[in-house]
Amino acid sequence: MPSANSSEPARQGAARKTVFRFVFGSWRAWLLVFVPATAALELAHAGGLWVFLASAVAIVPLAGLLGEATEELALHVGPTAGGLMNVTLGNLGELIIAFFALRSGHIDVVQASITGSIIGNALLVFGLSAFVGGLGRAQQKFNRVLASVSTTMLTLAVAALVMPAVFDLVVFGSLKVENRSVVLLSEWTALVLILMYAAQLVFTFVTHKDLTGAVEQRAPHLSLRAALALLVVAAALVGWLSEVFVGAIEPATAALGMSKLFVGVIVVAMIGNAAEHAAAVMMARQDKMDLAVAISIGSSVQIALLVAPLLVIASFFMPHRLSLVFNPFEIAAVVLSVLIVHNICQDGETNWLEGLLMVGLYLILAIAFFFIPA
Repeated sequence: MPSANSSEPARQGAARKTVFRFVFGSWRAWLLVFVPATAALELAHAGGLWVFLASAVAIVPLAGLLGEATEELALHVGPTAGGLMNVTLGNLGELIIAFFALRSGHIDVVQASITGSIIGNALLVFGLSAFVGGLGRAQQKFNRVLASVSTTMLTLAVAALVMPAVFDLVVFGSLKVENRSVVLLSEWTALVLILMYAAQLVFTFVTHKDLTGAVEQRAPHLSLRAALALLVVAAALVGWLSEVFVGAIEPATAALGMSKLFVGVIVVAMIGNAAEHAAAVMMARQDKMDLAVAISIGSSVQIALLVAPLLVIASFFMPHRLSLVFNPFEIAAVVLSVLIVHNICQDGETNWLEGLLMVGLYLILAIAFFFIPA
């Protein structure tokens, strides 16, 4: 009869195989090649455009791994704590990218990534989910109460994000961040938004958790130790790639003829959450529209109520201060996006045409952002 000690290597071998399959046994296997490719291009001092493209693609699978490792970790701590962990760390990849851009002084890129994430999640992700899920179905229903809470929180967040720009315009007659009072207003607004986000978590997980319905629980694929290790490694790699990506923005925008505004609104906003976006569309196709709405609109809420305020507060300790003063086109795009999403969510159902209309509006906004002069 084999001893416990003799079976230990077998268990460790099985655990290593499980981790390997988790990391490389999916769509990530092909895209993870770009991680060493980015390192090679950096060592070879290749052109900024190639480094920019390679690092952008490399971030996508690692951001997806970051999200899945968070989900695995959440399964070990119970439904309530796990849910809190998922909604708090859901946009960790994008936060890391924005942090390194902020540290490098790319304030305009960071601001654009905030508005781009809100627009992208609300219009593109929700729109694609409604379109793909609605194909072959007359309509798809979702929890109207939870959707209403999310869209209301998003409307509040947009109002708060717009106020510093309105203040700057009314008091100083411009939208240039040069006055200390504008920066202070942004910082106090950031603190209020974080408090509102905390209140939403209490609403969702404590006082009104019955509204969320039954949450599907499965056994985790990874051990607690493996999930935590993957989370740390993925976060470290995303941090390194973000620094490389940000460093290549200047030569890449010059080579491609893109403005930093377009890079922030479209490119940065997409690469950090591409895997999560795909998950929302797949959930909708499986007729799990509640999950698709939670991922898309919930991610917009998290960007506005948590990620943007955290970046404002983090900038307090950096040479470059971040304010919530956005340019007029960004403000108009965010307001239009929130208005159409709020209207579509009112009846608690979607169809493919509504989804197509949201995607169409996103494409119009993306084209307009591309043609805005640098």
